[in-house]
Amino acid sequence: MRVLGIDPGLTRCGIGVVDSTGPQQLKLIDVGVIKTDPDANLEQRLLQLEIELNKWIKKFKPDVIAVERVFSQLNVRTAMATGQAAGVALLLAAKAEIKVVMHTPSEVKAAVTGSGRADKKQVAEMVKRLLKLKEIPKPVDSTDALALAICHHWRGVGNDRIAAAKAKRITKRK
Repeated sequence: MRVLGIDPGLTRCGIGVVDSTGPQQLKLIDVGVIKTDPDANLEQRLLQLEIELNKWIKKFKPDVIAVERVFSQLNVRTAMATGQAAGVALLLAAKAEIKVVMHTPSEVKAAVTGSGRADKKQVAEMVKRLLKLKEIPKPVDSTDALALAICHHWRGVGNDRIAAAKAKRITKRK
């Protein structure tokens, strides 16, 4: 399974592609950051983000897109910009008919480090270890995108199996 992880942001949007090569075995395919000009108009920034994300989707053909769920931030402007960037990713996924899953930061931390309270350094170090990298990808947005992809590889598959079992049980009852 190929997962495209997206850490949404308007100024910097982290993006990473991770494949599973076997049980509990992951392989980094590519990682990067999409940057938009903070001085440009909002609509131009969203368009640039859409163009660049679309290139990644077409190039890597993910089976699933994992996006960070934005649920609270102290800065309202930052939260809105993050939500707008996530909206672009969701729209592109819908157009390409690719499944989207959203994970909270604590879900990602727990999946990658074993603790939902891990700090960014701990998450980055585990991303490096799990993907057998020589160094931690920079900036942190790219590491966060990889962590999202890893989280989905480990949690999403289990969640899909649970959902399928529940659906099967409901169908049998009818």
